[in-house]
Amino acid sequence: MSEQIVFEPLQEAQTSVQRLPYAALLAFAMTGFIAIMTETLPAGLLPQIGNGLGVSEVFAGQLVTLYAIGSLLAAIPLTVATRGWRRRRVLLMAVGGFLLFNSITTLSTHYGLTLFSRFMAGVAAGLAWGLLAGYARRLVPTHLQGRALAIAMVGTPIALSLGTPAGTWLGNVMGWRASFGIMSAMALLLFGWILWAVPDMPGQADGKRLPLGQVFRLPGVRPVLFVVVIWMLGHNILYTYITPFLVPSGLAGHVDLVLLVFGVAALIGIWITGLMVDRWLRPLVLVSLGLLAISAWVLAMAASSPTVIYLCVAAWGLSFGGAATLLQTAAADCAGDHVDVVQAMLTTAWNLAIAGGGLIGGVLLDRAGAESFPWALLLLAVIGLITAVLARHHGFKPGRRAHA
Repeated sequence: MSEQIVFEPLQEAQTSVQRLPYAALLAFAMTGFIAIMTETLPAGLLPQIGNGLGVSEVFAGQLVTLYAIGSLLAAIPLTVATRGWRRRRVLLMAVGGFLLFNSITTLSTHYGLTLFSRFMAGVAAGLAWGLLAGYARRLVPTHLQGRALAIAMVGTPIALSLGTPAGTWLGNVMGWRASFGIMSAMALLLFGWILWAVPDMPGQADGKRLPLGQVFRLPGVRPVLFVVVIWMLGHNILYTYITPFLVPSGLAGHVDLVLLVFGVAALIGIWITGLMVDRWLRPLVLVSLGLLAISAWVLAMAASSPTVIYLCVAAWGLSFGGAATLLQTAAADCAGDHVDVVQAMLTTAWNLAIAGGGLIGGVLLDRAGAESFPWALLLLAVIGLITAVLARHHGFKPGRRAHA
């Protein structure tokens, strides 16, 4: 018989309301959408950006790097520094950062200024990612927290699967500056949306704040963060270098279609996760990692078959779609009143895995070839699965949330 998971109310956040506050949660989703879009837009527009700023594509690619560094460096310190501030104020600061620094990127003709604006946009993203999950959970009763988080995070897979290709297409049609200008306009609209639809919440009281080291040592936090790194590291090794991997199957010229299959499957995955996460978080984590491992093994054995690749990419996307919700929910469950700090740690771990995926994938491509990618993904998926299986008591608990 599975144990029941019961959570204590968090300050004024838990209410008797049984309906989800969709307007507020979708504002959070839009924040995540803008953050991901702002990060990934340059990747599809490097030649245009390089021509516009008078630099090479390699230097233009550093616009992505600086954003990631800003997010990586800012997430934990800014979250710790602002955890006593009222929540809507912090959210408005983050969205205001997107508005200001995307506007500078849109108008700047100086490479150094553009790099600075990209770094600061990453800082705004780090602040946002440390805030969104805890804020979303505090707006609803305990038994709706997983579903609320799934809605609040839906902007991330949408941006990854559909938004970035659309932004790249728009940049090719209207110019790369137009894409960043649209991000600024969206941030301006979101600023007003937050003022209208998002209830304010107090920050964490002084007496309830733990030092960073003690938060890291809370039961379950470290296993969850380890699974984040392992899972996202494997994902990004293959996702970052998907084009060379598709060469043997003849699909290298159809990367857009392959990624569309991945994206649609990911959206289905997040929909399923949103429906089930409050009852079946642990089984969903185990099934997702198991499906990822099976997909990687099949890809390793039949990398030259287009049909197999499409099927495996769909399974991979399905397993990945709910990952953000599952991992953020598990981390928040372990965090208790310290959810914002733990979410900032998760953001840092996630970004380290993205950077590590690019680095390790490049080394593997150079030394072992693209055919080594699914084997690396298989190994990491199995390690993540074993960790999740062992983290039964602290980390990925069985049971379902009960009414607070």
